[in-house]
Amino acid sequence: MKQILAIAQIIVSILLIATVLIQQEKGGIYKGEGGFYRTLRGVEKKIFWITLFFGFCFIILALLNLVL
Repeated sequence: MKQILAIAQIIVSILLIATVLIQQEKGGIYKGEGGFYRTLRGVEKKIFWITLFFGFCFIILALLNLVL
């Protein structure tokens, strides 16, 4: 069980890192212009929510890894 949690945590962490890197304003896919607020639309919004989901999964897996 402990090995399965460790492998799942590694996979989720890699996916979390990838989604965070995709979102970066300078150097990511979206060459955003800084200095003003704008709303997330389309793919940007989906990637944002996917990043939140992976972050939540990573925290849950880390806590489970501590408890078990």
